[in-house]
Amino acid sequence: MSGFLAALAISFGVIFVAELGDKSQLMALTFATRFKTVPVLIGITVATALVHLVSVAVGYGLGAALPTAWISLAAAIAFFAFGAWTLRGDSLTDEERDKANQPTTRSAIFTVGVAFFLAELGDKTMLATITLATQHGWFGTWLGSTVGMVAADALAILAGRLLGKHLPERTIKYGAAALFVLFGVWLLIEALRALL
Repeated sequence: MSGFLAALAISFGVIFVAELGDKSQLMALTFATRFKTVPVLIGITVATALVHLVSVAVGYGLGAALPTAWISLAAAIAFFAFGAWTLRGDSLTDEERDKANQPTTRSAIFTVGVAFFLAELGDKTMLATITLATQHGWFGTWLGSTVGMVAADALAILAGRLLGKHLPERTIKYGAAALFVLFGVWLLIEALRALL
């Protein structure tokens, strides 16, 4: 059970941090200005659960096929890259903004779910989930990463509604990047211990 809890906690933390300032958070905030909060969160949850289920399947398969020390080394490099990606920042393209603002006759859950599913394919949170699943159990990683992403998007919606403006992007960006580098250092030390 401790392996499950570790996977759950680590995945929640990493994905929560990865989602801060991500374009998905901006989409959540945009959708929440058009639809009620609960349908937006349901759409985000369904899309995230599906994308992260695919991610953990890929990551778990890789973890079973490759030596652990090399996976830790690759994961460390990936987390350093995620830190740099976070510093670079994310923003909505005009096309993504138009889709989020477009009036729709379809249900809010379906609209938000499809938009989030497509936005998350190949995103850093998907890649981070794959990386985590190579190290930890699939179920804890899937559950933690899904809840972490939904929590971060819910925070964006709540903060956006309460403050009426964006969170301080620069602070979030630097904090998230620092946490990715910290995870990268931890994995690098773990890999070097196993290889040396």
